[in-house]
Amino acid sequence: MAKKQATAIDNRHFDVVVAPVITEKSTLLSEHNAVVFKVANDASKPQIKAAVEALFDVKVTGVNTLVAKGKTKRWKGKPYRRSDVKKAIVTLAEGQSIDVTTGI
Repeated sequence: MAKKQATAIDNRHFDVVVAPVITEKSTLLSEHNAVVFKVANDASKPQIKAAVEALFDVKVTGVNTLVAKGKTKRWKGKPYRRSDVKKAIVTLAEGQSIDVTTGI
């Protein structure tokens, strides 16, 4: 039998997954086989799934996304707007895990 071929890592995968989100709430999600990533604003769910599977060599069962709208803030009296941020909550298959503290 032929060996299972590893998913090829495309350069676009590095553009889709920007950074892990390390907060108290995202740490609690890791108990339920979920990891939270900051992703590109134009990334779709299938692109996020393919990128996480290729970069971390895990099986993804589901992807939920949300867009946190940027707030209007003031600095030295002048208003500015923070950028919108898209997050992805990636659910992994049973027995799979990603250690976000080590990097890729």
